[in-house]
Amino acid sequence: MINKKNLLMTLLAAMTLLAACGSKTESVNTPASPDGGSNSAAGKTTKITQVTNWFAQAEHGGLYAALDQGFYKDGGLDMTIQPGGPQISATQIVASGKAQFGMAQADELLLARENGIPLVAVATSFQKSPQILMFHKGAGIHSPKDLNNRKVYVASGAAYWEYLKKAYKLDGAQEMAYTGSMAPFLEDKNAAIQGYITSEPFEMKKQNVEVDSLLIADAGYSPYANILFTTEQYLKDHPDIVKAYVEATVKGFKYYENHYSDINKLIQKENPDLPLENLDYAAGTMMPLVFGGDAASHGPGYMSKERWEELAKQMVGIGMLKTMPDVTGAFTTEFLPK
Repeated sequence: MINKKNLLMTLLAAMTLLAACGSKTESVNTPASPDGGSNSAAGKTTKITQVTNWFAQAEHGGLYAALDQGFYKDGGLDMTIQPGGPQISATQIVASGKAQFGMAQADELLLARENGIPLVAVATSFQKSPQILMFHKGAGIHSPKDLNNRKVYVASGAAYWEYLKKAYKLDGAQEMAYTGSMAPFLEDKNAAIQGYITSEPFEMKKQNVEVDSLLIADAGYSPYANILFTTEQYLKDHPDIVKAYVEATVKGFKYYENHYSDINKLIQKENPDLPLENLDYAAGTMMPLVFGGDAASHGPGYMSKERWEELAKQMVGIGMLKTMPDVTGAFTTEFLPK
């Protein structure tokens, strides 16, 4: 079992290491200036950069739709989308001022704030995280408690797994290191492995492997996923830019909902290794997670204090946070379209 104090130190060390890594990568549009400039002058646009959490994919569809359809330009913004990756930390890049907006998970933002990185979520892409535990069809797994006495391949230090172990008393589960390879899972019909509902099940289907999955959000641990954030200082200094950015991005997600096949062609150009059929599958699968829940009544991007508080309490309970934070400083819905 992972020592919680050591787990926290490991995560902090990883964040520091990522901060030292370069942010050199391919991007859409032209590079943005560090300070973001000003869009107050008529006819001029403000250069901004959005760092995502991974290589271009359907989960970023709202951003690419807003760029392709000119929604950012209409708001006076000259947007650069900088793809993330294994050696890129969006939190550190935004905190350093090299980009104005980033993308992360809600629990990552709370951890960053506790460690002195003053980030603020201004919208969320997903009401429910697409994170899953996947297993072979007919394996007899109907609830997280059924994971006991099985091998479970998960990333070291994953907060959701720490929560599941405590909430469902998974002392008998055999925690195995997740490497990204499906080979161990394919060889063991009783094993479970982490993944995303938008990706791994489709890959298994292409290999004629029948699988089922448990959505982590339905098991009780439900952080907002792919939240869009900036720094407290940038929010204070440039509220007009933040407002234009949020409104354009939300408009982009709405456009992507009904035109994802067209936008996916743009995404595929940015990430040629990802087939269009995978992108279309991911887009169709993610729609209930983006537009369902509170978004159905409040609109996409919406976040609530209750959800943030629940997450913070869970993180304190598993030792990921030392103290209960005031979550009102961690997010704002002020800039979402009314």
